[in-house]
Amino acid sequence: MVLGLNLSFAVKRWLEPKQLAAMCKNDFKVDHVQFTWDLIDPWWPEEQRDALAKEYRDAFEAEGIKIDASFGGLASYTYAHLLAPTEIQREIAFTFFKRAIDLTIALGAEVMGTPVGGMTFNDARDEKRRAELYNIMLDYLRKLAEYGKEKGLKEIHIEATPLITEFPHSPSVSRKMMEDLEGTAIPIKLLIDWGHALFKPLLKEEADMSLWLKECGPYVGSIHLQQTDGLLDRHWDFTKDGIITPELIKKVSEETGMDNIVQYLEVVTAFESTDEEVYEGMKKTMDYLHKELGC
Repeated sequence: MVLGLNLSFAVKRWLEPKQLAAMCKNDFKVDHVQFTWDLIDPWWPEEQRDALAKEYRDAFEAEGIKIDASFGGLASYTYAHLLAPTEIQREIAFTFFKRAIDLTIALGAEVMGTPVGGMTFNDARDEKRRAELYNIMLDYLRKLAEYGKEKGLKEIHIEATPLITEFPHSPSVSRKMMEDLEGTAIPIKLLIDWGHALFKPLLKEEADMSLWLKECGPYVGSIHLQQTDGLLDRHWDFTKDGIITPELIKKVSEETGMDNIVQYLEVVTAFESTDEEVYEGMKKTMDYLHKELGC
């Protein structure tokens, strides 16, 4: 399998591009990274935003690391985006995601990834409204694919999340959504997160990564790797005890033919954790995963 790294661990800590790139290459031994919008906000003024993006692009290229993709981080995930209750909010989200595509291109990446947003309490419980918002969201994604093609983007990856108020949230809903998006200007694929896929309170018997990958296999573009207990979306490093083991990762990857899909470790730490604690956890985790996964 291919082990990559989402840069979420660096947020509010390692913000110098050259230092971060060297850390990823020399300490964590990765050749593939997924950039997070928590390091550069797509909303920032274009000229200055793209100048910062070039600094990261140049630093990672100098270390021989490919920035494969950009991906929405914690800040972006808080917004309702394409499932918001009003057209004004959804139009703002559409502009935001177009700017995220621009940022992705400035980083030299070929893939833009994100969750699509979340519904309100009332909308999520109204089947007619859910269906309406679902179709509105699909239309926006088709338009984003057209914009992405114009800008040189290769793919859009939509993350399945562990919430009933969001699309998609289960294997069957994910496959249906991908089928509904077939034929877009550039491919729209699925990003599956181990912690989301194994979230027992929502998915129950469907909390099974093999099931997810077998159901959605043709549409999977990338995977997020994390340690979790299956009870909350933990995004722990692998110094914590959890239900995801190297044996399980290898077994599922081999059984489902997903060995060629990059799995990006996505660790989200408490802001109060010290830099030393975060670094030590990441170093031990990456050493452990490289050794145990043989990659």
